[in-house]
Amino acid sequence: MKYVGIILAILFVVAIIYFSAVPAGVATWNNWWHGVQKADDATNYETLKKVEDTCRSMITSYESDKLTYEQYKSSDNTEMQGWAAQAKMRANKTAMEYNNYILKNTYVWKGNVPADIYMTLDVIE
Repeated sequence: MKYVGIILAILFVVAIIYFSAVPAGVATWNNWWHGVQKADDATNYETLKKVEDTCRSMITSYESDKLTYEQYKSSDNTEMQGWAAQAKMRANKTAMEYNNYILKNTYVWKGNVPADIYMTLDVIE
């Protein structure tokens, strides 16, 4: 019985060293925790709500800037053309950030993306 305790203590120390100091052990530990976090986020309503709210907010901002760009891009007024250029830059920045955000968070929907959430926003050329 005495040896069982010693063997368990040695195994415990080896496991701690492996999962904290050996690259393969650290990678295994991190992958396991990532899987746990991903499963938790996928089932957590607050995470889903946050992701959807963020997407909707970014879509609204993008569409507003895109409409501003469309409205003023052909204007003869230099100031209005400046407004169009600024709106285009903001819309494109939002589109790139949104597309990256979607890539990182699509797992929360499990293929059941709400109809008002787009998978990509187009960059204005």
